[in-house]
Amino acid sequence: MMDRAKTDKENNLRNLFSQWAEEQATQIVKLPMSGSYREYYRITGSNITAIGVYNADHKENIAFLSFTKHFYKKKLPVPEVYAEDLNKNIYLIQDLGDITLFSYLMDIQQDGAYPNDLLSLYKKVIDQIPKFQVLASEGLDYSVCYPRAAFDKQSMMWDLSYFKYYFLKLAKIPFDEQLLEDDFHKFTDYLLQADSHYFLYRDLQSRNIMIHDDQPYFIDYQGGRKGALQYDPASLLFDSKANIPQGIRGQLLEYYMDTLQQFTPVDRDQFIQYFYGYALIRIMQAMGAYGFRGFYEKKEHFLDSIPFALKDLQTILKIIDYPIDTPILFETFQRLLESEELKAIHKKKKAFTVWINSFSYRKGIPMDQSGEGGGYVFDCRSLSPVKPEYLTDSDSIDEKNETASFLSHVYGIIDLSIKGHLEQKKNSLTVSFGCTQGQRRAVYCADRLAAYLNGKDDIDISLSHKEMDNK
Repeated sequence: MMDRAKTDKENNLRNLFSQWAEEQATQIVKLPMSGSYREYYRITGSNITAIGVYNADHKENIAFLSFTKHFYKKKLPVPEVYAEDLNKNIYLIQDLGDITLFSYLMDIQQDGAYPNDLLSLYKKVIDQIPKFQVLASEGLDYSVCYPRAAFDKQSMMWDLSYFKYYFLKLAKIPFDEQLLEDDFHKFTDYLLQADSHYFLYRDLQSRNIMIHDDQPYFIDYQGGRKGALQYDPASLLFDSKANIPQGIRGQLLEYYMDTLQQFTPVDRDQFIQYFYGYALIRIMQAMGAYGFRGFYEKKEHFLDSIPFALKDLQTILKIIDYPIDTPILFETFQRLLESEELKAIHKKKKAFTVWINSFSYRKGIPMDQSGEGGGYVFDCRSLSPVKPEYLTDSDSIDEKNETASFLSHVYGIIDLSIKGHLEQKKNSLTVSFGCTQGQRRAVYCADRLAAYLNGKDDIDISLSHKEMDNK
């Protein structure tokens, strides 16, 4: 049934592409999943490409398409909408490539330094934010906002409950539920005193900004709604894994307020006071997401963000100064920062993870589990068949078989890649082996690579046999 559903989605996207492009799709490739349940496909024809999107959430599709068309008319840097079929929950948008602001900064930022090119790129991003918040807010149809038309009390309490139940509870942080809830209400009432009549992007972070022709383009604002100006720059500057140094963060905040001043008057002292309050609620929302994805759904790469989030939380707590008393909330933060459970999670994670997969080409290349994209896919279909007994035998295949030579080259490539990734402070690499059925040659090669890397210092192995696991 799952294969049939996948085929239907791809056929529907092919048909929509053909109707729009007036040419047949020659290739359709599913792109790695990110933090959402939307499915993205790169569709290629003879002369043009497009990104096809399938999303079962009909209301979310309406919000994204409505916002995108409005922003595009306002000449903001967003993907163009090419075609849509909301009855089938699909649409086509402009292909902006594969480089996100996050992947760009991971490549360019080394040894804790913050290159001028990266600072300049962040300023280009910030140049656009007030245009979304102030200019694009005029004439925007807020009736399509989903699930709420505003970042109001209800929205804030949802985020704080998310933090409470999916992070605090699962991380085993003790708290008095009623007293913490009382502080949540005082905290949100304070935040809602800020002017909240602007467009709030909601998830303005480095993975939702594409770099295309050396310019930033913005995606994934379908959760946008009316709200305060402070939330979006707080999301961008306290984007945990982006790990922006506090000095640079301060420079960029000043640059944002200078830019905002061109669109609306700014009381800087008041803006900064509310800014750190909104940074705090954003961090709590992000921690809820890390807890849900990491603790609950067992997607361990989301746990990698927790140390960065805790560092940001500690930074905010040293700066924030608001005129309300929330002792239980701050006591809970302190317990969180001192948690042995969280320290243990961080300690047991090794410096570098290699995600190794075997798969069937008939079922498609597996999704990236690292959250960082990239990696290697090795085609094992040209190798000699592997006997079933080799799948349970730790000995290598006979030297006369070309598989041994193939693997020796793989080992060399992976060793070089790991060395380079470690030098660039990256923390994972994905390696996938495919064959026709995904049950012998690919399984054998994946097992041999795992055995080869096993025991190497500071390397953690995550091995998955897609077809064997699904039996």
